[in-house]
Amino acid sequence: MPRRRTTSSSSSTAPSVPRNRTPQPVRVRRRSFGDFVKAFLAFVVLLVLVAGVPFALAVTVGWPLPGGAPSLDWLQREITVSTFLHILTVIVWLAWAQFTACVLVEVKAALSGVGVPGRVPGSGPSQLLARQLVAALLLVGATAASLTPGLSQLGQSLEGNQKPAVAAAQQTPGLFTQQQEQAAATASALAEQAGQAGQAAARADGGAAAAHGDTKYYRIQPPEGRHHDSLWEVAERHLGDGRRYKEIFELNKDRVQPDGSRLSEASLIRPGWIMEMPGDARGGELVEMPDEAPNVSEQVQQQISDYARTGDHAHPGSGGGDAQVSLPEQRPAPTPANPVNPVTPATPVPGTGGEHATPAAGQAGDSFGLPEALLAAPLLAAGLLGALGRRRRQAMWQSALGAVGGRRGMEPPTPTGDAQDVQDALLVGADPEGVRLLDRSLRGLAASLTAESRPLPVVYAAWMSGNGDLHLQLAQPAGKPPAPWQQGQDQTFWMLARADAERYEEAETAAPYPGLVSLGTMDDSRLLLNLEAVPGIVSLGGAEADRAAVFASVAAELATNGWSDRMTITLVGFGEDLTPLAPNRIRHLDGFEDLFETMSAETRQRRGALGAAGHDSVLTGRTGPAQHTRWAPHLVLLAAQPSDDDALRLAELAADAGRLGIGYLVGTRGTDLPGAAWEMEITGDGRLLAPLLGLELDAQMLPAAQRRAVVELFTDADPGSDPEGGPGRPGNAPPFLVDISEQGRPAVYARLVGSYEIIGLDAPDGERSALLHEALALLLLHREGVHPRVLSSALWPRGVTPDVRDALLERLRTWLGTDPDGTPRLGTDATGRLTLAQSVVSDLDVLRSLYYEATQGRGVGSRQVRGRLLTDALVLVRGPLLADRPEGRYRWLTHEIVDAQLPLLVADTGLALCEFHLEKNRAEKAIEALNAALRTAPADERLWHELLRATHATGDPDRLCALAADLVDRSGARGLPPRTEALLDELLPTWREGVSAAG
Repeated sequence: MPRRRTTSSSSSTAPSVPRNRTPQPVRVRRRSFGDFVKAFLAFVVLLVLVAGVPFALAVTVGWPLPGGAPSLDWLQREITVSTFLHILTVIVWLAWAQFTACVLVEVKAALSGVGVPGRVPGSGPSQLLARQLVAALLLVGATAASLTPGLSQLGQSLEGNQKPAVAAAQQTPGLFTQQQEQAAATASALAEQAGQAGQAAARADGGAAAAHGDTKYYRIQPPEGRHHDSLWEVAERHLGDGRRYKEIFELNKDRVQPDGSRLSEASLIRPGWIMEMPGDARGGELVEMPDEAPNVSEQVQQQISDYARTGDHAHPGSGGGDAQVSLPEQRPAPTPANPVNPVTPATPVPGTGGEHATPAAGQAGDSFGLPEALLAAPLLAAGLLGALGRRRRQAMWQSALGAVGGRRGMEPPTPTGDAQDVQDALLVGADPEGVRLLDRSLRGLAASLTAESRPLPVVYAAWMSGNGDLHLQLAQPAGKPPAPWQQGQDQTFWMLARADAERYEEAETAAPYPGLVSLGTMDDSRLLLNLEAVPGIVSLGGAEADRAAVFASVAAELATNGWSDRMTITLVGFGEDLTPLAPNRIRHLDGFEDLFETMSAETRQRRGALGAAGHDSVLTGRTGPAQHTRWAPHLVLLAAQPSDDDALRLAELAADAGRLGIGYLVGTRGTDLPGAAWEMEITGDGRLLAPLLGLELDAQMLPAAQRRAVVELFTDADPGSDPEGGPGRPGNAPPFLVDISEQGRPAVYARLVGSYEIIGLDAPDGERSALLHEALALLLLHREGVHPRVLSSALWPRGVTPDVRDALLERLRTWLGTDPDGTPRLGTDATGRLTLAQSVVSDLDVLRSLYYEATQGRGVGSRQVRGRLLTDALVLVRGPLLADRPEGRYRWLTHEIVDAQLPLLVADTGLALCEFHLEKNRAEKAIEALNAALRTAPADERLWHELLRATHATGDPDRLCALAADLVDRSGARGLPPRTEALLDELLPTWREGVSAAG
């Protein structure tokens, strides 16, 4: 999607009627002395090649072929030098004949000024050379402008300029019409355009309107014997500079075409459309005046005449201006709550003002030193945060089950320094709701299409707009989308409003487009490119450090996103340190040879598997009963610049990658990578450019410092990263130990385990109570400190203005008050994070401290103290964490691991107390402790095992059999876990008979 050039104010007041532009005249280039020199040299070369070569052959060698039919004896004669020379002479004669034919074809096309030059079979380089020589010879004439591609493409292959269209992209010249066959022909123009964009803009703004009488028209041609046409190429052929495509776009924007549609994007044109051209357009290929089109049918003449009556002269009131190209059509929500500020916080604070802020507004302002790259990457941050939470939960369970060093009750390490800043940035920037809606929307679409027996369309990209709508850009029209999806601005866009997406339920289907990955934003819309669907290679140019930041962002999001099931991500030349993010997905290869060996085998395997299954692409295999892991995407990120030979081999591998579910993103220092279907460049100021496609994004990046900090968070959470860990090591200590003696009575005591109660503070005003209680709960669960931005995003997930946040913090300070010595109970540490005084305590703090003292403190040396501490700890457990929290609030708990920590802590406490009682053969007391723990941790298998042992210790087989029947009933259709069955076989060999009798 091309970049918008107008300001936000102008775009907001843009008229709804179509706006056409007056053509901007461009000065016609005069022929220089160098042009005449080139023409003379071209004439000399043509004369030598066309006339000199046959003359020289005739004089020096003569006619090489025999005068009559050769006999069989001729085949048995010894090959002499003369025979060898005659064979070479025949080859030279054939080459001369082919080249001469190419010259004649090119001269005819150049002089006639109509159509594309015919292709002489098998004469790619020869015809290209002939074309360049003829172009140089006729450069000083009026017909030179019609030659294609011209001198600027000298040295490029003929196949790069005359290519068959890819059927999947013929209807979508928007983002991805540049296929791998035409990448070589446009690479040099891309590099030149990126470097001279400013000059093109200045030239486009500098001229006055051209007279209507000088206007010409061009009809977009179908892709027969050539690649799909584009405004860039039309401008290059007929205006002498592809960068002038914007002038053509401005002349034709929003004008009704013969098929009833309109031109809304400079990269989206279709065969049969009419393009009004600037007055200095030259050349053939149906560039005609509306009334002087002798080379076209009467129908086309009528279409051109009808089209000529539209435009600026038909709408005198329409204004000019800079080029403005729209993103996918933005549709308002069906019932906006506020026409001006449609997004409101879940629970606004009445009377404070500014609560109705958009997410952007709420996150704007002072970043407090947090990494901006992660703050601006909501989908990446959500994926990393979710994966980090899963990793920490896994570590806790492994620790609790004794899988790592026998550690129990292990507390995850508290990040510090850059890692702490990055974790805070993830908490602030993450948009888990956006990830959830994207996942449900895509799976819901797949389920709906499967129900209608329709295949999944090829999706090249997705746009997530600022209001939450989702736009899918298809490779080609795929009919009417299933409800609640709607057709977007044209047949290649499917659109789903956020309100409709929120009504989607979970769908039991495979992820249809797992290869979507964020590249950046443009005008508050986020672009996700479907890497596995691009028909060829996606190349990324720019400085090495900038490319590395983009590659790291892409790899991290692919490895942790929430809209895919499984995939393989192969990193070549970089990213070995990223493996901890997703060891099951990411693999690292050292060099090109390993890559070619691996991908050649997989390409063959996938191609054969698709053929055997009768599928035309992996999309067919992701719907219906044929789902299989072989259809999971394999995405290759190759950061190192490939050599010329390696680049050709890679292009060959990627030629059929789109339908096989394999995607390639390759870094390059230039813009001449063979097989590149989509060429991008990352600039030093963080802009992602794709000029031929009209894209200019604010790139999503993960710079080196943030990448190291993210990896540190994951490696610290890895239970195997500290082989020396064990009971008693500092990492097992709670982040905050409470003085559990009588002298340590807190000034403020909050009960979080169970229903939420606060002792020691007056109840705040009703309208402010909910936010103040939630803010205090967040601070109590993070004794290490909470960043103000983290607190703000937790309380107002959809954004709030800084003045509202600061007002709430001031009220919170006033509510908590001060200690007797005058110290505020809500303070700020050296890093600017909010911290609570030690006089403010929660029951969870006390529970952790009691268990720690019982198992690693005073209780280790005293059995009596240990039993009392463990009993006191279980008494504190009144239910799940914040059991009565209001619906819609405390959503930040989904990012936390405390919901997993609390059941483990309670289970460890119950197991320790059970062990304490069984040492004295007090089985009933042990059963009582275990039942108390099971009320909070009913899924902990360890508690059930100890309950079976304690019940067995009572000596009552009927009671044990009843417990076994209860366990079987709880297990349902899944059945008992193997270890539980083994334990029952040991304690009660006849348990199966007893269960059957009870049933």
